[in-house]
Amino acid sequence: MTEIKLTLVYNSLLRKQHLTDDSKTCDIVQIVEDVGGLHSTIPKTPYLSLFSRANNFTKKQLDEELYEKRSLGKIRCVRKTVYVLPKGMLSIAYSATKATVELASEHYSRYLGGTKKEYTKLSQRILLLLKGRGMTTKELKNELTTDLNVSGALNLMCDQGLLIRGNPRSGWKSSLHTYYLFSDYFPDVNLNAPSKDHAVELLVRYYVGSFGPVTEKDISWWTGLNKTAIQGALKKLGKHIVPVNIVGFKGGFLLLQSDASLKRSAPPKSRVVNLLPALDSYLMGYKERERFLSPQHRDKVFDVQATPLQQSCLTEKWWASGTSQQTKSRLSNFFFLSKLKTAH
Repeated sequence: MTEIKLTLVYNSLLRKQHLTDDSKTCDIVQIVEDVGGLHSTIPKTPYLSLFSRANNFTKKQLDEELYEKRSLGKIRCVRKTVYVLPKGMLSIAYSATKATVELASEHYSRYLGGTKKEYTKLSQRILLLLKGRGMTTKELKNELTTDLNVSGALNLMCDQGLLIRGNPRSGWKSSLHTYYLFSDYFPDVNLNAPSKDHAVELLVRYYVGSFGPVTEKDISWWTGLNKTAIQGALKKLGKHIVPVNIVGFKGGFLLLQSDASLKRSAPPKSRVVNLLPALDSYLMGYKERERFLSPQHRDKVFDVQATPLQQSCLTEKWWASGTSQQTKSRLSNFFFLSKLKTAH
């Protein structure tokens, strides 16, 4: 079995994730595709993730791709979380994760109150109101004049592929979306086009390509799918996936056959330091993160606002403080780093 040094893994992943100077680009759609999508549970995260990866990035660029050009879309999929994905990945991610996502959403909707019959009637009314236009939750509530929880219904309808989350009226920091019919927003996307099994296979290949080398546990954790589904997909992928060892780590890892060039991955030309936002897709891509963070420091970065990476290793924690007019970033060192520059 091929053995790969950890430094070569770092070199490859930093470039895959567009976190080196020579891998940055102005093509944010390409970045989103390469990095396995952008985690979007926190509204600001996808913008800050792209700020760390794109040349001369502005918030307007992501807004244009999401809400005007519609080359990207925002759906709940892996791990039942909201992601920004390339248009071509929407049906794959939806079909592969639909069962788990929709079930969780149905439970949440029932928790908020209302019977299935009441939900069905409410959803039919919402579909009529949204035909050919977008509306916010508040606007829909005003039109519907119902005591039922409209937010819960909208959440479930998005997870059923009936609606999609569009532009927030209050700007990039807001999660109060404008809702559209999915069929109006993406008329050429058939969410049910790939079968579930084929979609899982494609999703696994996509993930391994963006984050490999990975373990089976990593794949299962990222996708939110069980071990049986993952092993079935890996069996179908066959020789497209190869086993490798990382020097110094127990257990086997998986890599795309086409990524064999990883063994020749050159180091970045200069030291790499990245301030990644909360829930950035890079570190959220792995269940087992020992290769990024020494166990002795693990409790120091759990649930903080964001994390800096130096040469792909976690070295500190950072978080923002202050008002919206003047926000400062603060660093708390795990250990001494010479000549580390801090952005304010």
